[in-house]
Amino acid sequence: MNTIRVTAKAANIDALAPDIETRAAPRPGPGQCVIEIHSAGVNPSDVKAALGAMPHAVWPRTPGRDYAGIVIDGPAELLGMEVWGSGGELGIRRDGTHARYLVLDIEAVRAKPNNISMVEAGAIGVPFITAYEGLRRAGLPQEGDNVLVLGGNGKVGQATIQLATQAGARVFAVERTKEDYIGHASGPVEMIGADSTDIAAHVRDMTGGHGADIVYNTVGSPYFEQANAAMAVGARQIFISTIERPVPFDIFNFYRGQHTYVGIDTLALDSLACARILDALTPGFVAGTLQPFPVGPDTIYSLRDAAAAYRAVLGGARERVVLEPGRA
Repeated sequence: MNTIRVTAKAANIDALAPDIETRAAPRPGPGQCVIEIHSAGVNPSDVKAALGAMPHAVWPRTPGRDYAGIVIDGPAELLGMEVWGSGGELGIRRDGTHARYLVLDIEAVRAKPNNISMVEAGAIGVPFITAYEGLRRAGLPQEGDNVLVLGGNGKVGQATIQLATQAGARVFAVERTKEDYIGHASGPVEMIGADSTDIAAHVRDMTGGHGADIVYNTVGSPYFEQANAAMAVGARQIFISTIERPVPFDIFNFYRGQHTYVGIDTLALDSLACARILDALTPGFVAGTLQPFPVGPDTIYSLRDAAAAYRAVLGGARERVVLEPGRA
């Protein structure tokens, strides 16, 4: 089989030159199956792990957390099943999905919805799992809630907006400059340009002074103060990333506002935990209220072009980048 191997930390993305190794196809152990990978999304965390930015990552290893493929070895009832998944341990604490095959515990195997293609299914994992887990931990949005998404056109931001509008919430989304929303939604999305609008004042004005019931802050420190000021009494704010670690924090306003902060690290969610989240997401994808990210031909790469795919992701590619291990 072909698999990407990162053997040592690279000083920067230009120095990253993953090897392509050819090995015998793996055999499943007890309680396991072998999945032939047809599509594997490339996430920023995959690239950061390859660059040595994940302190608990093992070396050498095959990167990759997301996948879609077909079960080719294991229990008879699973053979030929089209599956999808993700895992925080994959590509970090064990070999991941940027390879031709993946050995996985059968309890973490989930059938892919028939109305989603292989290439689309391999690109769903981390963004939707991150969005859903944040909202689940904070309390899933309800009809009539006001949801503010900071970084609305990012992939986690788009997944959050899909979930919030599916629930009937009113959504405000922020980018650095005013731009149209580029993703799918089941309802209106009001975009706000941070360079020209006071975010908190605008959200309060548009909600009759109430503010945001849920703030999903995908960016962290740059929007921290504005996000806090936009929160309604009893609101929750979700964090998944930051640029600066220290931020100004007003404890008085925090407890008087009865606020809750939720931190999400999906690297702590193994393949089984991610499979259970996909169980919750599947009905929306089947019904069409949730939609996969579009994947164009220009963002699909072979394993041999993995370095170029990683560079595209680290360079801020707005479209989802996918590896197809079977591609020549």
